[in-house]
Amino acid sequence: MQVVRHLVKENTLSNPDLVPDKDVAYYISEKGKGWVCEVDGQVVGFSIIDLLERSVWALFVDPDFAEKGIGKELHRLMIDWYFQQTKDKVVLGTAPNTRAERFYKLQGWTPVGSYSNGETKFELNFRDWSQSIK
Repeated sequence: MQVVRHLVKENTLSNPDLVPDKDVAYYISEKGKGWVCEVDGQVVGFSIIDLLERSVWALFVDPDFAEKGIGKELHRLMIDWYFQQTKDKVVLGTAPNTRAERFYKLQGWTPVGSYSNGETKFELNFRDWSQSIK
């Protein structure tokens, strides 16, 4: 998963050491849940949701596998699972004017402002999600 995270061209980490493997394991095993997509035994995408903080922690796809529906399916699995656990709204942040920002709008997320780091803040509530998947 870390390899995929470092391959992306947008929403890059200024310092890869900021997200060590132990943090990834903690988010998957204690704070929420994660999903991966593999092609020929290679991880090409992953998503992680933080149930405790009610936020999407990660959704990344290897750029070589972009535009193949992988991100959309990882998103669907993650959000379906989230709303099976709770009906509370979920939030995320992503860099403005990026493919990710456009992707989340297409998935039914609502921009509600900005975080202090300049990322666009999005929210998704259960009602909007359940209407978008019909």
